[in-house]
Amino acid sequence: MRLIYTTMIALLFVSCISVNADVITEQNSKTTSSVADAEAGIRLVMETQETAWNNHDLEGFMQGYWQSDSLKFYGSNGLTKGWKQTLINYKKGYPTKAESGTLNFVINDVSKIEGDNYWVMGEYHLKRKVGDANGVFIIIFKKINGEWKIVADMSC
Repeated sequence: MRLIYTTMIALLFVSCISVNADVITEQNSKTTSSVADAEAGIRLVMETQETAWNNHDLEGFMQGYWQSDSLKFYGSNGLTKGWKQTLINYKKGYPTKAESGTLNFVINDVSKIEGDNYWVMGEYHLKRKVGDANGVFIIIFKKINGEWKIVADMSC
């Protein structure tokens, strides 16, 4: 009788571990999938930005940014607040195709911060008739109303 109870407890213990392992695996799978989906969505925004920039469509490029006065852009001219002012600065700095050139992003890291917030670290490369420009960036993406938007950008 003691052998039967010991065997039943052992089987119950093993089955609980098995169920727990399945739940943990499923949760990890969902997390991995959501992170992969987020990264794919973020990369798509940046590819769309490259295309717009390369067509000298600065308004199209800015569609990747959060259209808010709370947007923050930190670059060589200091801190800019707001979507409209950021667009004005881009238009002033890149008034023609010769100045905007051809943009290529190199994404070196996409990492989840928490919730629907991610940072992207990478490089930008501008090939231009007026001289190439290269630099690095850290941008913060947040999912807002189902869309990935840049809420903060530090480029230098």
